[in-house]
Amino acid sequence: MRTATLHRQTHETEITLTLTLDGSGQTALSTGVAFFDHMLDALSRFALLDLSVHCAGDLQVDAHHTVEDVGICLGQALRQALGDRAGICRAGSAFMPMDEALAFAAIDISGRPYLAFDAAFAAPMCGTMDTQLAEEFFRAVAVNAGLTAHLRVMAGRNDHHKMEALFKAFGLALRDAATPDARIVGALSTKGTLD
Repeated sequence: MRTATLHRQTHETEITLTLTLDGSGQTALSTGVAFFDHMLDALSRFALLDLSVHCAGDLQVDAHHTVEDVGICLGQALRQALGDRAGICRAGSAFMPMDEALAFAAIDISGRPYLAFDAAFAAPMCGTMDTQLAEEFFRAVAVNAGLTAHLRVMAGRNDHHKMEALFKAFGLALRDAATPDARIVGALSTKGTLD
């Protein structure tokens, strides 16, 4: 089983996170930011990973530390659960429509962290989550998991639809990239290593 459990405590947040890569999309989420919980649920269901997150954060300030720190923990958990990354497909990409919105995600589990993020939101907030925190979350995941990720909202008017399509597209791309393939021996790399 490719799993990881993390506990992280700072002056800003305390987080307990459990991840099972080869799951069925089951979640237990409590970050204090309801819209963020909804996005984590969407990501998990489309990635077919099981995710449990409990976060007590300084929401009296705003949701920034909560969202970013959960991203850090999710990235670290992905890195742990993937192990040496031998035998995985390594790369995945997906388009995800949601009504008038369309998002695209491409992921390479390369060991080289990089985020290219192209998404514009009309409103400053979706529920109690600042829309600009989407980029902070995905950057934290990419850096801590060692992913190269290109994320783009290509169309849409409704911010909820655009955000949800983006999280679902990421989940679909992650599912493909993390999938083992018996034909792959060792790391899928021309240089023989994923670093």
